Parts: sequence; C-alpha cells; structure tokens
Amino acid sequence: MSAASASPYGFKEWSLVCAALGSGAQSIILRKGGIHEGKAGFWWRHDHFFLFPTHFHEQTLQFPWTPPGAVALTADPDGQHRIKYFAEVVTKHQITDWETVLRLKELHFWTESTLRGRFDYSESTGISLAFLRLHRLEKPWVFPDEKKFGGCRSWLDLPAVPEPIVLTPVLDQAQHAARAEALASALGLS
Repeated sequence: MSAASASPYGFKEWSLVCAALGSGAQSIILRKGGIHEGKAGFWWRHDHFFLFPTHFHEQTLQFPWTPPGAVALTADPDGQHRIKYFAEVVTKHQITDWETVLRLKELHFWTESTLRGRFDYSESTGISLAFLRLHRLEKPWVFPDEKKFGGCRSWLDLPAVPEPIVLTPVLDQAQHAARAEALASALGLS
C-alpha cells in the first residue's frame, strides 16, 4: 500500500498515543469517538489513514509513561503540522464487554480509569478497537494548520498527499505477527 495512492484521510489521536504507536510500543487504538461523530457514533470509516497528532483533550489523558517522541507532535508554533505516521487497519472490533477490555491491558498504555471513561461515555457502552500496521514516513509531511483541523472529531480530510512518500514499517513482520496473536488471544479469537 502506498500512502501517496491513498485518499488523504487523517485520524486525530492524542500525541502520546501517536508516539506510542510510532515507537512500536503499541499497535492498537481504542476509541469512543468525538462529539462530531453524529448519531451513528464512531466507527473506523477508513482502512488507511495518516495519524494526525493532537493535544486536544489530552489534559484528561492518564498515561503511565511518556513514550519516546511524545513532545511537539501537534502543530508547531509556526502553525505547521508534521505528519510522521501512516496506518493500515488490519482488524477492527466493537467491544461491549468490560472484561474483554481488561484482557487488553498488556497491549496498550492507557490507564484503566481512562478506558472506563471511554467505555461508559454514552448510553451505548463499549469501545471500538483497531489493530494497526504502522509505517513511518521517511520525511515528515508538513502542511499549514487550518480551522477545519480543530474541534472534537476523529476524521479529517487532509491536503493532497505529496509525491513521493516513502514508508517503512515500524515493526518487522515477526513482531507484527506476535502482536496479532496476542490480540487474538486477548479477544478470545484464538
């Protein structure tokens, strides 16, 4: 999959989570969704996207560690965004059982209280999980901030993807396969 041939979708995620994904420390995203998701709620609308790091609401995040590269991942003071990672969704799941969420604890760095807040956020309890294959861009993709990138929403339409973008997998195939196996076990699929 070439990032340049993909539609330019961005997925907004806390910069600390982007750093954990980009460092290879985790391969999943657990999401409830933003207030702009509409009545249908959140779902993984795109199977390929660029990670768009944000600090929006990050003050509520309780991460028990600071992943490498967690600093300066959102728009710089010069008003530019620097995109460093491209993600492919390998599998996606809707989890409605809290015990299943607890079995995922070795696969991420959110605290239980942060996840419980997401799980119970609305009348429909549950959380969406995406297992990703992350790729690092050889050079960051830099573009100016725009008003449309703000707010509490998950998906963004980004500018046209520049040519060429060279991608390198964050994890090798064996590491990725081991993560997939661990996730299947935690979800009771293996």
